[in-house]
Amino acid sequence: MSDGLPPPPAVLAEVFPAARTDLVLAYAELLATDGVVRGLIGPRETPRLWERHLINCGLMAAALPADATLADVGSGAGLPGLVLAIARPDVQVTLIEPLLRRTTFLEEAVERLGLDNVVVTRGRAEAVHGVATFDVVTARAVAALDKLAAWCMPLVAPHGALLAMKGSSAADEVAAAEDQCRRLGCAPAVIEELGADLATRGEIEPIRVVRLTWADPAPVSLPLRGQRDPRDRRTAPSRRKRRKS
Repeated sequence: MSDGLPPPPAVLAEVFPAARTDLVLAYAELLATDGVVRGLIGPRETPRLWERHLINCGLMAAALPADATLADVGSGAGLPGLVLAIARPDVQVTLIEPLLRRTTFLEEAVERLGLDNVVVTRGRAEAVHGVATFDVVTARAVAALDKLAAWCMPLVAPHGALLAMKGSSAADEVAAAEDQCRRLGCAPAVIEELGADLATRGEIEPIRVVRLTWADPAPVSLPLRGQRDPRDRRTAPSRRKRRKS
């Protein structure tokens, strides 16, 4: 392991499938080295990469439906999108990130880890509006819930959900975003706690996820003009096209 990156905790085996452990270890090493050098992860984060970032994000994997399509908005260094792609090989993941240096890192990470269930899209969430919808949209440390809902809900399929990772302020954000979410046509937000069973043993801290869904999916049950089936892998641009852009 790199200097400053501690050995993985025992709870790793309960969050990630045994067959994917090597990928998690390789990604942790990548974050602790290239991720720090390239400014994607602060050097002070290296000692707590496992608990604060990798295990933290991995807990969301249990909330994903089988064979889902997922878009991670503002993916940054791949948290939580790349972690979820490792934990759930059945899920097709699109990482949406506007900054070139970050998408370059993400593409290199996907190639190095040999992940065939991930594509990287450079741009903001709004650039994907009307192009594709997804069963699940995720976001971590991107924006307050009212802004996040406006950016992300147009990407959510009729019976899909936005899963926004939030901290202790989750309830306050839900209250502040209530009017905005209602205007967008969302059902009341639900705050879910994941990892509580592991937390009772003192191994980790549980995480809070705000789940937003459509109040009435009927009006958006048909694709908008220009949309394609979210299960069609062709909805995401190929890496070759992205590199040329």
